[in-house]
Amino acid sequence: MKIVKASIIGFGSIGQGVAKALLMKKAELNKEGLDVSVVAITDSKGAAVDEKGLDLKKCLQKKAETGTVASEDLLGMTGLDVIKKVDHDLVIEVTPTDIQTGGAGLLNMTAALETKKDVVTSNKGPLTMKFRELSNLAEKNNCAFKFEATVGGAMPVINLMTEVMAGNEIKSVKGIFNGTCNYILTRMYEEKSGYSEILTEAVDLGIAETDPSYDVEGIDTACKVVILANAVFGMNKTIKDVEITGITNVTYEALEMSAKSGKTIKLIGEVRKDGKLSVAPRLVPIGHPLSVSGTLNVAAVQTDLAGEITVTGKGAGSLETASSILSDIISIYKCDCKT
Repeated sequence: MKIVKASIIGFGSIGQGVAKALLMKKAELNKEGLDVSVVAITDSKGAAVDEKGLDLKKCLQKKAETGTVASEDLLGMTGLDVIKKVDHDLVIEVTPTDIQTGGAGLLNMTAALETKKDVVTSNKGPLTMKFRELSNLAEKNNCAFKFEATVGGAMPVINLMTEVMAGNEIKSVKGIFNGTCNYILTRMYEEKSGYSEILTEAVDLGIAETDPSYDVEGIDTACKVVILANAVFGMNKTIKDVEITGITNVTYEALEMSAKSGKTIKLIGEVRKDGKLSVAPRLVPIGHPLSVSGTLNVAAVQTDLAGEITVTGKGAGSLETASSILSDIISIYKCDCKT
């Protein structure tokens, strides 16, 4: 049995989802020869640390009851403190995304890789800003650096192209990478309503953030396009290299007119091998694999040997995103090989 000592840096929705997934899948992980022991968890108020392994059920209960997982003697302890001071093998970095500076996530990932710890993350910000630097640092220190959860939540797209489809030349990848935008466009047509009304509905339901600009202006999709460009195509792009148009100017009348010609409008992010990166509303034939509804995400991968491969899944959600994180953990340690 290989014991992997891990930290969960960030204990919001996704961090708690990781803890729940580890509890749910403990027996299955043990069958794979893995025992993932979480020795530290941090949130915005502090940390909980036990080098013999924390009781994840009690940590989740404490977070629900008090709003923090931190023990009284570790109030103020940061993720960076844990990474530098606590002996462990794996950093699960799930702090909030900051695409302006990379935020705490960039500092956490850099420190983890510098101290020869493996990193699994769902945090798009640092990868959007400093993908090449982080990848090079991981390679230099022989660390695993995995980030399937940054694009498409539960939808396996990065590992699909870089591992499962090895031997194929990837010519392009395009898809719907933001469930909020897809929900809004779907509901606008179904309800014969304008953008503003459906946006309000999405906010009320918790599908859109109170400030939804990050999603509806195409920024979130652009971040994912950048990560795909760098991870799959070996580019060195940032969000400044993406042509971005959001959905704020899409009207019900445009959706209705499109439907009359057998098409619908979707926010499509695309990376092409020639280096063109774009995010924009596009016409998609009704019934096409890219024409998914609601909050679903979808990616269409164009290859030389296999033709077009399409994968669909939930692009957000606590356990859904945790499923991709768990997959990355298993891929690192199942054979005790780092890539």
